[in-house]
Amino acid sequence: MTARARTPSPPRARRQDVTPVTVLSGFLGAGKTTLLKGLLRQAAQPGAPWRLAVIANDMSDLDVDRDVIAGTDLVGERQGNFISIATGSISSKRLLPVFKRAVETLLSDYRPSHLLVETSGSTHPWPLIEALRDLPGVELHGFIALLDGAMLDRDYERGEAIAAGLRRNHAAGRRGIENLLAEQIMFANRILLTKKDRLADGTLQEIGHAIHPLNPYADIVGVSWGGLRLDDVLRMPPYDHRRVAPLAKTLSATRSDTASSQIAEPSAYRIGTRVLADPRPFHPRRLWEVYHQFLGIGIHRSKGFFWLPSRDELVLLWNQAAGAIGLEALGYWRVVALQDRALKMTREERQAMADKLASYPPLFGDRRCELTVIGQEDELDVFVDALRTCFCTEAEIRAWQAGQAFDDPWPTRTATIGIG
Repeated sequence: MTARARTPSPPRARRQDVTPVTVLSGFLGAGKTTLLKGLLRQAAQPGAPWRLAVIANDMSDLDVDRDVIAGTDLVGERQGNFISIATGSISSKRLLPVFKRAVETLLSDYRPSHLLVETSGSTHPWPLIEALRDLPGVELHGFIALLDGAMLDRDYERGEAIAAGLRRNHAAGRRGIENLLAEQIMFANRILLTKKDRLADGTLQEIGHAIHPLNPYADIVGVSWGGLRLDDVLRMPPYDHRRVAPLAKTLSATRSDTASSQIAEPSAYRIGTRVLADPRPFHPRRLWEVYHQFLGIGIHRSKGFFWLPSRDELVLLWNQAAGAIGLEALGYWRVVALQDRALKMTREERQAMADKLASYPPLFGDRRCELTVIGQEDELDVFVDALRTCFCTEAEIRAWQAGQAFDDPWPTRTATIGIG
């Protein structure tokens, strides 16, 4: 723990007639999905008393988090305890009603003992907190802000630049990323500094001290790889709405009605998204070079599934946040599994898999590259255009078919690679 919270007013006792809600908030790539996966794995342990439901929000229409979270097996649309909301922020005027309906659906159809909400990176806290306060049948407990410690160290002067940027933006009558980061901190009742394993000794404490004045009431805790105990999250006391009421009033007074209605949309921060989809593989060497040469500071997040001709059996997860990328093998493509005679499947199972593959290109099967890239509008197209040059040419695809080797500098084990 890097900073101890000032003691707020005594929390109210939990009401027994409502479902407690925990919100995982934070900027793009802060580690929300990693934390959520870790919590769900703990809930899946034998004898765990929790009956969890999840709402996940993604800015992009390529909803990668839905597939990643559903892969935990504890929650999913088939189980009736998981709802995904994509293409924007659930705190926006457009999607907030969708979020409310999702909460009501889970309460009536699944009746969870606890509801977890993962927000998109552009979610503004107050509209969501206000909605949960007014929704019948639920009670907000944890509003946890995740902050990428490595990003704050590298891009925000170890956290000092957040408050300074907030003051500049306020004086100029504009909004920037600093506003969003500051408000996620100020409305939280717990703050997690993630990726502490990538920080030098003492840096975590410096960041904690820098952001502590923005919210002296919240504990600041350093974590790595979503390493947080489920009990510590789900047993948080009810959220103190009285503490944030003056803050919400002050923020609302600084905005016009028009600005308020658009404040949670990514465009308010000049953030855009691009989706890259192609059945061809990335050439491993060119992809490595593009990552190191074209990934600018304005590319906040990119994620998705891809494949390489050098590892054509594996479904690879591309998971980039700021200057680091995580590479993970999620499993095997269906076309590979179908060709594996050693895999013990019944004739019916093989036929069902073959039927699913019938709609895919015969050359690649279900192999594909699908990435969503999120960042500042003025930098997005440069990076995305560079990524397009990484797709294998026709000659390279023929070489893959012939079994030729490809120069592949990527790690062979799950890894996180950082620039600088």
